[in-house]
Formats: sequence, C-alpha cells, structure tokens
Amino acid sequence: MMPEALTGITNYAACVAIVVAVLVVSYKKFSLVHRKGIQLPPGPPARWFWRNTLPTVNIACTLTDLVREYGPVVSFRQGSKVIIVIGSMEAAEDIMEKEGASLVDRPRSIAAGEMLSNGMSLTMAGARECFRCLRKAVHPHLQPKAAEAYQDMLHENAMDFILDVLNDPTNHEKHTQRFASSIILRVTYGKSAPTAIADPEFVCLCRVIDNYQSVIRPGAYLVDWIPLLHYLPGYGKQIYKWHNEELELFRYHLRCIKSEMDQNKAGPSLMKALLENTEEHQLSMDEMAYLAGTLFGAGFDTIAIAITTIVMAMVCHPLAQAKVHKELDMVIGLDRAPTFNDSSLLPQLHAFILEALRWRPVIQIGFAHRATKDILWQGYCIPKGATVYGCHWALSRDPITFPDPEIFNPQRWFDLEGRLMDNNARFITYGFGRCVCPGLHVTNHVLYIITALLMWSFRIAQ
Repeated sequence: MMPEALTGITNYAACVAIVVAVLVVSYKKFSLVHRKGIQLPPGPPARWFWRNTLPTVNIACTLTDLVREYGPVVSFRQGSKVIIVIGSMEAAEDIMEKEGASLVDRPRSIAAGEMLSNGMSLTMAGARECFRCLRKAVHPHLQPKAAEAYQDMLHENAMDFILDVLNDPTNHEKHTQRFASSIILRVTYGKSAPTAIADPEFVCLCRVIDNYQSVIRPGAYLVDWIPLLHYLPGYGKQIYKWHNEELELFRYHLRCIKSEMDQNKAGPSLMKALLENTEEHQLSMDEMAYLAGTLFGAGFDTIAIAITTIVMAMVCHPLAQAKVHKELDMVIGLDRAPTFNDSSLLPQLHAFILEALRWRPVIQIGFAHRATKDILWQGYCIPKGATVYGCHWALSRDPITFPDPEIFNPQRWFDLEGRLMDNNARFITYGFGRCVCPGLHVTNHVLYIITALLMWSFRIAQ
C-alpha cells in the first residue's frame, strides 16, 4: 500500500476516533443528568446529536414564541451543553436576581472571550479574580455620585446635539452616534469626540464594535460548540486578526493618555485614573487598555441605539409624545431649557423613556450567565454548568408584568397613586444580578437629558 494511502487512512481513523470520543463524553454527561433525577425545564423536541439547538434566525422573536409555547423557562441541548432561556419577569426575579450569586459566572466563550479578547473583556469575564479586579477598577467612575459629576458635561454635549439636529435634521442618526461617542470618549479617555463621523479614529472604533458584535452572536462560530476546533491550524485567523487590530487601537489610546500625563496635560478620565493607580488595581497595561476600550465599545453602542429607539418611539406614537410635551410646557416653559434639576418633576418623560426601552429593547437576548450550582425553580432544575440567558425581548413582552405588551403605553409605569414605579422591571435593559451593566447610572443620566432637550426643542414626526 502506498504511503499516501496509509496517511489518509490514519487521518481518517483519527477523525473517527475524535467524533466517537465526543459522542461518548456527551452520552455520559446526558446519562449523569438523568441519573441525578434532574428534570430540566421543557423545551423543543430533540433532533439527533445536537438535540434541540437554539434558533439561529430571528433569534429574539423565535425565543419569545418558544416561551409562549413551552413556558417561562425553556431548555435547550447543544451537544453536551444545557442552555436555559428565561422569558418571564417572575422567573427572572426568582432565578437571575435572587439566585444572582449562583449566576455571576460566564460560560466559556472561545470565539469572543478567548480568541477575540484574550480573556481581557469585562463583558466576557467570569467569576474569577480578573472579573473582580476589572469591576473594582471601573466602580469609582460609574457609581451614582460619579455619574452626577458628569452632568455638566452631559448637558453641554446634549445641547450641541440639539444644534446638530436643528441644522441638519436628515442626518439625526449620525448626530446620535457622534453624541454617544463624545460622552464615552470623555468618560474613558478625557477627550472630545472627532469633529466628523468620517474621522479615521472614529471609524476604527466603530469597526472594533462591529467585529465584536459579529463574534459574540450565539452560534456565530462553531468552535463554541466544538472546542477542539480551537486547536485546528488556521482556524479563526480572522478573529485573531481582529484581536490584534483592536488591541493595538486600545494601546494607542493608552499611550496618548500616558504622554499627556507626562506633560501634565491629561484631564480627568478612567484611563488616567487607572494609570495613576496601577498598584492598587493590579492590572497589566494591556488589561487597562482593554478595559477602557471595552467600556467605550459597550457604552457607545448601547447609548446610540437607545437614543435612536426613543426617537423612533416619538415618531410612531405621537399621542404619547404629546403628553410629554404638555408636561414640559407646564414644568419648564419656553424661557429656559430643561436641566438635571428638573428630573424629579418630569415623571411622564421618564415613563416615556422606560416604555421606549421596553418596546424595543436595546439588547434583545442579553449576555450569557453560567450556573455555578444546581438552581431549583418550581419543580425544575437548572443544572450546575448550564448557560442561562435572560431574553430581554421575551421579558419585555411578559403579558403578566406588561399587559397588552405590543401596545406602547408609558402609563403602565405608574402605580395606582400616580407615582412612577420603582421595581426591577425598570432595569431589564441593563442585565441582572451581580453582572448588571456598571454604566447604568451614567446611561440613565444621558437618556434623561437628551430626551428632555429633544422633546423641549422639537415635535418629531414623519
């Protein structure tokens, strides 16, 4: 027999052996689950080895339909993995809030967490020392008191945004992107936004965000379901290329701040504070660079989408917009613009923001959590090691918490005495438990002032 033929047979046999090994391991894991007597929540019927996989098309709406069919907690099996999707507010409160300590971890993410970010992304960090160090480093700059310190800067940038819209209303989405970038660049790097959306620096930052979103999407890369692919030569070349590009961009910003600090020209920023307290935070230079870069990407994208959603709600629901205009006329009038001091006097405006973010959630599925122990809920078990998603789209359409969920109704956010409700339903857009978005206080300030000034300045219509 020719050597080439022997080589081919050997390679084929090796591939068969790997597949058999994976099947055996998966079978043993499934058998272990059944031996423990664990009853998983209901889910779609199994389909051969991959079992009942997560949908890959129109994911959020499909998951919402499955929640309506199978119940508020739905289970999936992908290979040896158990995936749980939570789609009701009651279940989210019981599981993701009350059991938050058991869901602070993240599942292993090979494509986004290891290949793209090399374990340095705050949004992908699990319950380990690195996660605690990263959260501790950003906390002083994003907590409620720190968020209040940004109010003058936010108001100034929001006024510039209003002038941009007034002078060029057709490009309001681009003005929104520039406003969002100006806020986050000031907080993270202490610098102003580029003067134009076409600025090369801004384009690079946007490209980094696009790359991250393409990799983080559930099911985007097969390596997350078949980890052996990670060791296949040449696999993920594009992801590694993106990693090198974004790391060099983040290092560039770090070097700029360090240079400004050496010249005593650096203004207050997260990056400056990190460099001033390297011993306290115990982070490497690359970890600090990545932390600031990750916050920029997460903050810019979510703020821009949230503002666009609020504007879309104004256009689609003129009666609700008119109710806020009436409140602004009564409280503010025409002689001055709204400020942060007026916030408590504008409940209709806050209700409009809350309803817009419920109506079209900024993040439709939410980030994945990993159960660190078995979690029991109403006779079912979420097993240790399971991946758990809180599907924001399904939660925002929970008919018990939000009757007639497809109707845009800001009044649903008031109690029987006419007071704005303060409950967990207000914060579903920011995540759950100990993994809640650290920038929620800054974002709430941003959305308040931009919405107040937009509605005070314009009546937005088609």
